[in-house]
This record gives sequence, C-alpha cells and structure tokens, in this order.
Amino acid sequence: MTENQTDLALIFKVLEFAAFKHKNQRRKDVDSSPYINHPIALAKVLCVEGGVTDVNVICGAILHDTIEDTETTAEELTLHFGDAIAKIVDEVTDDKKLPKDVRKRLQIEHAPHASHQAKLVKLADKICNLRDIVNTPPADWSLQRKQEYFDWAKEVVDQIRDASAELSLAFDKTYAQKPIS
Repeated sequence: MTENQTDLALIFKVLEFAAFKHKNQRRKDVDSSPYINHPIALAKVLCVEGGVTDVNVICGAILHDTIEDTETTAEELTLHFGDAIAKIVDEVTDDKKLPKDVRKRLQIEHAPHASHQAKLVKLADKICNLRDIVNTPPADWSLQRKQEYFDWAKEVVDQIRDASAELSLAFDKTYAQKPIS
C-alpha cells in the first residue's frame, strides 16, 4: 500500500468509528440533521479551504467530539488510532463536568497554548459552527444567543489565528454574516 492509500484507509477507519459513535446523535437544527455531518464538514473545511493535508489533523477533526459527546475515551482513541490523533482530540475536548460558562472561558484561555494541529481543528470547528448558526440554526436559539455565540467564537479564534491564514480568513468571512434577525 502506498502512503496515500494508507492515509485514506485511516481516514475511512476514523469516519466509520465516528459514525458509529455519533449514530444516535442529531444536530440542534430544525431538521435534526445527523450529527456526523458536523465532523465531516470540519474535515472538508480543513482540506478544501485550509489546504490541510496532515492526515492526523483530518482524523482529529472527524473525531473531535467523540470524547466530549459520546462514551469514547482518550485511551480508546489511542488504542485504535495512535497517540498523535488522540492527543489532538484531547486538546480540543471540553470537560463536560464543568459549567458551560467555565468551559467557554477555558477555551479562550487554553487556545493559544494548543498545538498547531489542535488549533487547525479548533478553527475549522468554529467556522462550521458559525455556518450552521447562519444556515441551519438551532431551533430554540434566540437572536441574542446566536450573536453571543458568534462573539465568543471570535474570542477563541483571535487566540489561534497564527495557525492558518486561510482558515482565519474563512472564519472572518463567516463571522461577517453575523445574524441580525
């Protein structure tokens, strides 16, 4: 197998794992879209808009919510996909035991200290989340909550712009669509 084939095989293994882990989860939009669409969107943003070819970053993006939102552990990710991918996922994972306001503050504080790879995943996640709020917003979110999310996401991204000029620009273009109604 060539290196490219090995990388593609790993990506498909990760996709299959993430799809299984998120199989019963839905997004908060009116249509309750399948959750797996979100990690796939991150991978696409990284590859297509960010020009990212690092297979560990792509895999980390696909798996980025597995520890936080499923019964997956960092040890399980290490066992299946190795230390490098598990470390990226762990770096972008919030501790759900903490109150939401604390988790949000900690994202801002921890962002500049993350690895380059984790920053790329975080950038893609914020881009995709803002796009979802604009295009398929959570059914029960008020305008104020949408605007507050946009502003908080910008605070996080402002800490990690050094990771990618392309992704920072994509974020800024998305942020410019901030909801007004």
